[in-house]
Amino acid sequence: MRIIDPHVHIWKNDPAFPWAPELRTPPKEDAPPEMLLEAMDAHGVEKTVLVQVIFYRWDNSYTAKALEDYPDKFMGVCRVNPEDPAAPDHLSYWTEERGFHGVRLSPSPEASDDWFCGPLMDPLFQRAADLGVPMLILTGPNRLPDLARILERHPDLDVVIDHMADCPPDDEEGIRKLLDLARYPRVYVKISHTWLLSKEDYPWRDTHDLVHRVYDAFGAQRLMWATDWPMCLRKAKYEQTLSVVRDEMDFFTPEDKEWILGKTALKLWPFKSVCDN
Repeated sequence: MRIIDPHVHIWKNDPAFPWAPELRTPPKEDAPPEMLLEAMDAHGVEKTVLVQVIFYRWDNSYTAKALEDYPDKFMGVCRVNPEDPAAPDHLSYWTEERGFHGVRLSPSPEASDDWFCGPLMDPLFQRAADLGVPMLILTGPNRLPDLARILERHPDLDVVIDHMADCPPDDEEGIRKLLDLARYPRVYVKISHTWLLSKEDYPWRDTHDLVHRVYDAFGAQRLMWATDWPMCLRKAKYEQTLSVVRDEMDFFTPEDKEWILGKTALKLWPFKSVCDN
């Protein structure tokens, strides 16, 4: 089966690609695309989606360079400043001129009456829909009702909930808010971060019921695994983020795994073949 990783980050301490001015503590270790490619090759991961890391904020240049250097291996998701009225035009630039295919927003997990509830969201969501690129949402379960209200106005946009909204396995109210989004047919969920949500060692069995419930609600064709490399390396090996879905979650059928490990991601990120480049 084809294995596509829809969520990793890359960065490098390089003055040519400066950190965001407000970043107080830059990462000590680099995570360049070459290191990622080695891990992919070692574990049979064919292609990967690079999600702009917050260290650079709204300057997506480092990720854009990786897309140019390795067009047969990577696609990219950019970030734009959600508090800037020009954010829709910035999204158009990074998409149409720099090769990105998607945008990520990170509303505060607990805030209310912030920019995510403000007037700048509809133009940005609509621009993503017009461009035909997915919107990734990184937030907690308490913000999902706010997202649902926006989705009512933008039914033609593909939206991806990153990491199951980092919903704790024992948070019944949060799980209900996550599962409620299954009523929107263009909402997808990454069943990643089981390594972070678990209180156990690999294979993090105390999170499997949560994943099973998300699977029952959304179906395999709207689920994706993901490594979240190199963030995952704090608590998991790269290969464990794959094997936990492929080998340990026995409620997935072989056909389910084809979707979760690759085919769902390929619906949202149409990678070019080598002969297209």
